[in-house]
Amino acid sequence: MKPLLRVRLIAAGSKSMSETHHVYLIPGMFGFGRLAGVDYFAHVRAALKQRFDDAGQQVVTEVAPSPPTSSLRHRARILAKTVIHTLRDEAGPVHLVGHSTGGLDSRLLLSPTTRLGLEPELLGWTHRVQSIVCVNTPHYGTPLAGYFATVSGTRLLYALSLLTIVSLSIGEPSLSVFSRLLAMLGNLDSLLGEDSKWFSRVTDVVLRVVDKTGRIEVSRYLRKIRSDQGGLIQIMPEAIDLFNAATEDNANVRYGCVMTAAPLPLQIKLAQRLLSPYAAATGALFSTLYQLTSKRPRMYSYAKPTTQQQETLRWSFANTVDDRSSDGIVPSLSMLWGELLWCGEADHLDILGHFHDDQKPAKHIDWMMSGAHFTRHRFNQAMDAIAQFLLRK
Repeated sequence: MKPLLRVRLIAAGSKSMSETHHVYLIPGMFGFGRLAGVDYFAHVRAALKQRFDDAGQQVVTEVAPSPPTSSLRHRARILAKTVIHTLRDEAGPVHLVGHSTGGLDSRLLLSPTTRLGLEPELLGWTHRVQSIVCVNTPHYGTPLAGYFATVSGTRLLYALSLLTIVSLSIGEPSLSVFSRLLAMLGNLDSLLGEDSKWFSRVTDVVLRVVDKTGRIEVSRYLRKIRSDQGGLIQIMPEAIDLFNAATEDNANVRYGCVMTAAPLPLQIKLAQRLLSPYAAATGALFSTLYQLTSKRPRMYSYAKPTTQQQETLRWSFANTVDDRSSDGIVPSLSMLWGELLWCGEADHLDILGHFHDDQKPAKHIDWMMSGAHFTRHRFNQAMDAIAQFLLRK
């Protein structure tokens, strides 16, 4: 952490040293809390703890996992119940940090204009919420959601979820596991085909690399994706337009956002050839995701950056950020909501600390080849910005 920022954090926290901050981390679509030994927010939680400690502030972090692809309303209800059942004291500020659609869950839950059908006692804590941080959140939707809602898109989402679990739990798979996984995931015909046994075969390959407990957890997680995909329809640009019309910001809460963009797919083709077959295959998958995400519906626009935000974007990215830019899952300009806390080159999971580590000893494992070349330095910058916002009075 830079000395100047550390001084600012300590100063920000010096007014009320006895307070305990409660930070809730909310995963997005096809995200999870802990699965097959993988802690989705491990790097973020450790980074925020370090910064709160430097500020002389006590912090308790909780992960509020929701069904991976359920409706936003259902996810928001689960979030409310998680908080009321885990809030350990009657004092101290509450902060919600949502990754991807986790940010939408937070906005929906805190909006004074929405009705979730919850008993008042389950919402008795909401007056303590001081801030919401939305990390790579599709505030204006993502075209990828429309594709995921199709039959072929469901297979791609399923494959992407499996790949995420494998890459984050064991790193680059062994050659024997990878060759079989690649044969199924790397062949677009199999992803788009009509083979009714495809899901079972792919799941069987992946489950062989995790232990017995992990197999049960992964199987349950994948069943949820296949049985309930209500949230996918709701984050299409056409549907999120209604969400924004009905979901009003809470005047007593500060809203901040983190925004990233990955390089254009053409820029990673050479890197795919130079690195391992696994990197080449995941790079090809990332290129497909990026191309699908770049297809914005003409009638539904994303956020228009302010003059100050435009200036920040210009010096933060090597390429111009426009309607085609994305982190591979969410359009970059769809991520703008409230105060822009940090922006930089990264893919959808880089920003959570799931990137190819550039330092030794390695702490971070990448999820797929995106060409973003995210580093510990950039990750620390983003965490500095989030912590400073949470601690602001």
